[in-house]
Parts: sequence; structure tokens; C-alpha cells
Amino acid sequence: MNHYFITGTDTDVGKTFITSLLMKFIKQHKHQVLGFKPIAAGAEYAFDELVNEDALTLLESGNVSVPYKLINPYIYEQPIAPHIAAKLSNEKISVSGLNSAYSKISKEIHKEGYLITEGAGGWALPINDEEYLYDWVKEKDMPVILVVGLKLGCLNHALLTQAHMKALGVNCIGWVANHIDPNMDEQQENVDALKQRLTMPLLAVAPFHNEDSHAKPKLQIYKALKNVLNLD
Repeated sequence: MNHYFITGTDTDVGKTFITSLLMKFIKQHKHQVLGFKPIAAGAEYAFDELVNEDALTLLESGNVSVPYKLINPYIYEQPIAPHIAAKLSNEKISVSGLNSAYSKISKEIHKEGYLITEGAGGWALPINDEEYLYDWVKEKDMPVILVVGLKLGCLNHALLTQAHMKALGVNCIGWVANHIDPNMDEQQENVDALKQRLTMPLLAVAPFHNEDSHAKPKLQIYKALKNVLNLD
């Protein structure tokens, strides 16, 4: 099984948008693909079940039919830090719990298939008082793709995230530039600055897109993306 972890330089940088596009890109190459959103805070009830919009997007973007709970095992109604939401619900998110959920969903994917896991918030997300989501990513030895939300401050966020990944010995295989602020000045200059300073390759660029846009969102694909995803 091919597995990848999608993280971001911050919350609201478009991880779900990019993850969904990557999954659709994999489907175009006739591969089995399933999304996994293990932790989500911010949900509402539908058909007597608590659901998260981002997790539903991943469920719809794949081509493997599984129950919602398998996609999103840790879900909380309040849009707050997940470890705080868990405490308020008298629960605890843990690396061992994530491993158990990952083991269950992995069984739905063939050896040649793809399991794309989307993180929550930014890279350094606490999951309880002692552990971080990156502890689990490192333990599972997942290749990481970093989504950089292009906005004022993105240079600092991206460089700090890279420095922390390197300190942990995490394998970040590349980054995706996501235009989340249509009014950002000198966008291309910021992309060029990041290309100069980030040691992993730029895999793709996503243009600005919102729900009011009627254009079908597309990634500007670089050859590196196909290479790192092992797509033929």
C-alpha cells in the first residue's frame, strides 16, 4: 500500500482542497485511493451521525466505499483544538488509538492502492498532554507532503515547519503551493523565495478557488508529483 500524510503550514491553508485534488489525480491514473481524516474538530449532525465537512470531502473524493466512521474516527462538534475538544468529551486521542484506526482502514486498500491521510490544523498539533500528531506520523514513517498556504507570513511558517521536520528526521517529499489569498501582493515572488529556501521540491501549484467559483479547480502538475506518488 502507498501511504502519504498531508500537512499544512497552518490551519485553513487548504489541506482538504489539496488532498482532494491529489486523490482525484490518483484516480485519473486508474489507482485505488482512499482518504483518511483521523481527527476533526468542527462538525454537525446529519442522519443521526456527527460528520465533518472535510472528512466528507475525502470520502467523496476516493473510489473505495467505506463507512464514515472509518474515515474519521476522532470527531468533535466544537471547532477548537482537538485535544481540548477530546478532554471536554471525556476522551483521549493517542498514538496507540491512531494506530488502531489506521490498521482498520488500511485493510480496505489493496497492495497497489493509495491511502492519503490528512492532518488537522498545522504540523505541530497536540493530540493530548504528552503527544503530538507528528509523533504518530514519524512512528508510521509516512512520507509527508506540505501544503503551504500562500499568504503574508507563509515564508516564516514554511521554513519553521521544514526545520522541525528535519530535526525529527521526517521524510517530507515535497510541497504544494496553494493560493488561498487572492489579494496577496507579489505571490509569484513568494513562491520563488520558497523554492530557493525549501530543500524539498515544489510538487504542484493550486490557483485560488472558493465555493463561488464555477471553474473546475485544477493543480498545475509538476513531473515531481507523479514521481513521488509512484504514478505511471
